[in-house]
Amino acid sequence: MQPNEGDSVSAGLVRRIREAIDGAGGWIAFDRFMAIALYEPGLGYYSHGSRKFGAMPGSGSDFVTAPELSPLFGRALARQVAQALEAAGSTELWEFGAGSGALAGQLLEALGDRVSRYTIVDLSGSLRERQRERLRAFGEKVSWADELPEAMTGVVIGNEVLDAMPVQLLHFDGEQWFERGVAVQDARFVWSDRPTPLRPPVEGPFVPGTVTEIHPQAQAFVATLAGKLVRGAAFFIDYGFPEAEYWHPQRHGGTLMCHRAHRSDDDPLVDVGEKDITAHVDFTGIALAAQDAGLDVIGYTTQARFLMNCGILEMLQGADVRTVAHTQKLLTEHEMGELFKVIGLARGIDIEPIGFAQGDRTHTL
Repeated sequence: MQPNEGDSVSAGLVRRIREAIDGAGGWIAFDRFMAIALYEPGLGYYSHGSRKFGAMPGSGSDFVTAPELSPLFGRALARQVAQALEAAGSTELWEFGAGSGALAGQLLEALGDRVSRYTIVDLSGSLRERQRERLRAFGEKVSWADELPEAMTGVVIGNEVLDAMPVQLLHFDGEQWFERGVAVQDARFVWSDRPTPLRPPVEGPFVPGTVTEIHPQAQAFVATLAGKLVRGAAFFIDYGFPEAEYWHPQRHGGTLMCHRAHRSDDDPLVDVGEKDITAHVDFTGIALAAQDAGLDVIGYTTQARFLMNCGILEMLQGADVRTVAHTQKLLTEHEMGELFKVIGLARGIDIEPIGFAQGDRTHTL
């Protein structure tokens, strides 16, 4: 950002959200608030020019993703992608939410001629420009799309894309459920609850005061993708849980989280547009949405197990100390290894995916 750009962008975004609230009679559901805060053209967090991705706070970034931590992430994932491309008889790869372009570069380099076209679907114009610059060396092999074609054959990947899809918030007071939305009071955004027929997909038990999320947009996205994927596979990597863990009574505060300068907080109503807003993924909901739309669930496991199945430990042999240290963060339980999961979906292909060869947890979904 240029000096003062952040202030002007943030002020414009606040005005836009207030207009939305006023136009809706004084209240909007949280998923609409989150969508505007993150994706409003030119104003939302992912739409303006601040740096989002980086390994250290000193870079001016807000958080780090696996491809920024270690190039071995993309190299390991490439082995699974290569197997799925061969099974699909395709050389076409799609990525949703390509971020800085780091993963795209790693996959393109590792896969070489096995990919003839790499299509990125990203809502952010500013991130697209950064991706174009980073991937310039791959020429016309890389393209960008605003929407999916009617039919797709090949492989789809998404790293930390499902967690950034807007969620609806629910609040249980011990007797009934409310949808938690956003209103304006004394020139500030405040929480405001309204009775709702919406419910979590499990019966509970839920303790009084529970606040949690439901994920209709992420599930609708998977269903839409299923309607387009004629033959191929999709792999999504993100942090989250199966439903038994997601709606465990001890997780009564939900999973909504904000990220800024490599620090986290749980208040999305302040510093709007200056920080990321995410929620953990309900992988059971994703699996059911996929199956209902005609996809097969071909695997579900931790990121650590998936990467090890794809040979990342062998890739570490002879690596420098920095690469080893950063790659270990992808694998250790207290870092990204256990919290992050990988789910594989497919249609019309015969495959025993190497990424789920050991430690498959599909039975937990």
